[in-house]
Order: sequence, then C-alpha cells, then structure tokens
Amino acid sequence: MKTNINQLPIMSVIGNVDHPTLSGDGHWVGYDGYGRIAMSVGGIVYNYALLDHCMGIAGDHIEPGVSIKNPGDKQNKALMSFACIGNEAKITNGPAQGSIGYVTGKHGGIDHVMVYFPKNVLEQMNGDEHILIKACGQGLKLLDHPTVQVMNIDPTLLNRMDIKEVNQALYVPVVTSIPAFLMGSGLGSTSMMNGDYDIMTQDEDANERYGINQLRFGDLVMIEDHDNCHGPHYRKGARSIGVIVHSDSFTSGHGPGVTIIMSGDETTLVPEIRADANIANYK
Repeated sequence: MKTNINQLPIMSVIGNVDHPTLSGDGHWVGYDGYGRIAMSVGGIVYNYALLDHCMGIAGDHIEPGVSIKNPGDKQNKALMSFACIGNEAKITNGPAQGSIGYVTGKHGGIDHVMVYFPKNVLEQMNGDEHILIKACGQGLKLLDHPTVQVMNIDPTLLNRMDIKEVNQALYVPVVTSIPAFLMGSGLGSTSMMNGDYDIMTQDEDANERYGINQLRFGDLVMIEDHDNCHGPHYRKGARSIGVIVHSDSFTSGHGPGVTIIMSGDETTLVPEIRADANIANYK
C-alpha cells in the first residue's frame, strides 16, 4: 500500500505505570444484579497478554500488560492521542531499564495506554517505571484509498497485516464481524483517536453467534455499519476495523474494548475472516 509515511513525525511521549484505583469502597452492582469488588484497570497485569482470551476473566476491564498514564492532564491527552498501536516503547528507569516493548491499545475513560513487555521483563519491574514511546501513526494516509481513514496504528505494523488490495477495496484480516447494535460504552465520543469503545456482552446468544466468547487481546475485528471517522456513529454500509484492547466487564453496556484503526465503507473495507488475525502475529 502506498502511504505518506515519509511525512509522518516521530515524537516522544512518556507515561508512568499507573497504580490501580478504586472509588469509595470499590463495590458496585453489575448487569447481573450481583455486587462485587473486582480487580480492574491499571498496574502491571502479569498473567494476561496478547493472544490470551479476554472473556471469562474474574475481573472488570482488565488491561493486559502494563497500563501507563502521564500525571499531567494535558500531557496525558497528548500521550493518549499520539501513541499508536505497534509503537516502540522503552523503559527508561528501574531494574528493567532499557527493555523494549510496544503499544497494544488505548482505553478511554480511565485514559490509559497499554504496553506489551515480555513476561520476564514484567517480573523485573517495580511499578515506578517511566516508559518512553516513539509515537508515530496519526495522520497516516493510504494514498490509493483516500476515503479510508486510518488512525491509532504504527505504519510498520499496518504494512505487516497482510492486507490485500483488490481494485479499490482493502481485504483486511479479522477474526469476526460485530453488528452495530452490540456496540455500547464510548458511543457519543467526538473522536476515536484517543481511546476505545466497548462491545456489549450481556446477551449470551449474541456472544456465541458472533464469536465474542472466543475473542483474545490483540484480535482484529470489523464493526458493521459504524462510521468512526469523527467519533462512532451508525451509518448503514459503513465499516470500521479495530483491535481488542481490554477484557469483558460486569457493567451494563460494557464489554471488550475496541481501539479503531481504520474506517471506511462496504466498498472499501472487506473482512477476510482468519483465526490468526491478531496484532501479535504481525510484530
């Protein structure tokens, strides 16, 4: 694919490992009517990573790997907006200093960027790390497909995704297609360049029918009839491609989070269903 990669800036953005938090006594009632105090967002998650199932976890909105945030509000907005999936990330202090990983997603609301590091690196970390990201990808354009908007993805990762160009369409590998009516929390956002929105999972039949029960962290999915060029909204015939970035949730209207990487329509984006369509397989 021809892109404008030579025009893209590469810029440093920095985040710190963000400690998990709870509000009040941490107790809330889920869509199922049960109250719980569940592990949720933030910190270092040692036992869930890319390619692991994001469903059935005894936690809520679990973010795989390392969750980072910049303590400055404006600085964190830049981190959230500029960091892209696949960007290189480096630990700059502490016992794991110099270790290299990469961005795996962005979680709106809590405003975290998630980063993958190998398990042996996670075990060395002390939770006080600063992580430097070489941000690159926002402003990426596909020169032969001007009606497809690209966002939130490193251009090198995009080139490795085995996307096929057939006439004016892009055949994109995804594990499944999600109907528009299953998209929930995050609707109403004015941009998808700084976060995600959720697949609702409160209907067991839908979870089985659309392959949601088998979703893994890092999986690529297509969202049908949703235009994400300027925030998510329903538009018949529109299509968007995204990456699964956090786990399922007990909260009504929530579920696995999707960070969008491409938006177009049925004439420009065609799903190629593949079980191995996961960003971990393209790094």
